[in-house]
Amino acid sequence: MFKVLRHLLPQQQNIFRSSSSAITTLNNNLNRLISTSEVNSEPMVKSVETVGGLPADLVNEQKLKKTSRTLSTLQNHSVPIAARVTVSKDESRDFMAVFPDLVRDLTTVTKSYNCNDAAKWLAKVLQYNVPRGKKNRGILTVLTYKNLIPPENLTPENIKLAQYLGWCVEMLQSFFLIADDVMDNSTTRRGQPCWHKVEGVGLTAINDALMIENAMYSILKKHFSNLDCYVALMELFHEITYITTCGQSLDQLNSNRSVSEFTMENYKAIVDNKTAYYSFYLPFALAMHLAGYKDAEAFRQSKTILLEMGHFFQVQDDFLDCFGNPEITGKVGTDIQDNKCSWLAVVAMQRANAEQKQIMIDCYGTEDLQKVERVKELYKELSLPSTYATFEEESYNMIKTHIQQTSRGVPHQTFLQILNKIYQRDA
Repeated sequence: MFKVLRHLLPQQQNIFRSSSSAITTLNNNLNRLISTSEVNSEPMVKSVETVGGLPADLVNEQKLKKTSRTLSTLQNHSVPIAARVTVSKDESRDFMAVFPDLVRDLTTVTKSYNCNDAAKWLAKVLQYNVPRGKKNRGILTVLTYKNLIPPENLTPENIKLAQYLGWCVEMLQSFFLIADDVMDNSTTRRGQPCWHKVEGVGLTAINDALMIENAMYSILKKHFSNLDCYVALMELFHEITYITTCGQSLDQLNSNRSVSEFTMENYKAIVDNKTAYYSFYLPFALAMHLAGYKDAEAFRQSKTILLEMGHFFQVQDDFLDCFGNPEITGKVGTDIQDNKCSWLAVVAMQRANAEQKQIMIDCYGTEDLQKVERVKELYKELSLPSTYATFEEESYNMIKTHIQQTSRGVPHQTFLQILNKIYQRDA
């Protein structure tokens, strides 16, 4: 499905020295943009040669034409269809075809413990929670694997192993989401009631989340224990799970603080640990292990870029939580009510004057819908939709440049496909 780019920018000699340096540069650029912009003024978009294949001037004009049109950055007009990555129906169908086998494997294991009722319940839990989303992380695992190995090694058996790995990522995602929804007392997820809101479930969802997480290791044992990469796969899942739960802890702790205490440094720590590692680095690194990659530098360079993408992705998510269409996103955003340390809240406090900061302190983190709307109006007054458009554009071009600077084995197009897929997403 993927084709390796033959003509790329010249590689540079000095590749990233740490996994955080590139993201720090991006944050510094954004902070300079914010600090040099007058309060309530329209931020100026820096001109670049192209964005998604179109002239930058045209893209900027489209994005900033109407400040009042809050969702202008979500219309997906800037990147031509040819530049976007869409998962083919065949790829999605082939991935879904493996799911019944996975459920059957897990119910068989559960029944072997003399837990027939638990096996039936687990099947219900899996079917409701695991396959309902976009499955981007799981399919990313498969597509990355296909792009990393020679065509002669793309046997049905190897592809199915990659699909099982992808479903393990989707199971981990479901484990996190179920727990997250309980902690946040969310109501909808993926266009349907959160699992804990389903009649007859309630706080049983906590145990269901634990069942999904540990069932994932049963799948790994059954299908990968005979492979050289088995230990590396197991260690990676354990490490990423711990990192993500640390990020969740940071998220919860910060949600108990005043919005006046939010900082971009704390935000970055939350994003890297809670989202970027498991959403971007995990699927990619799993595919690399399955494809036989051993070079530590290749993993390090990949991590640098993928954490950048994860940061980019979470800022998008924060924007969609506030300004996205629930019919498209599949969930009703509650970051303001939940007092989340979101990108919008941090940037708003950086740009606000004393009076506006007091509005944030008085209105942020409450269920009062009038106060929630006041925060959203303040975001517009501070031109945050336009600031977000600038951030999105500059992030896209910066990450693309960093991809073109990598040198250790992973085809550049593999990264570029992911980047183009998430650029200007609306869900």
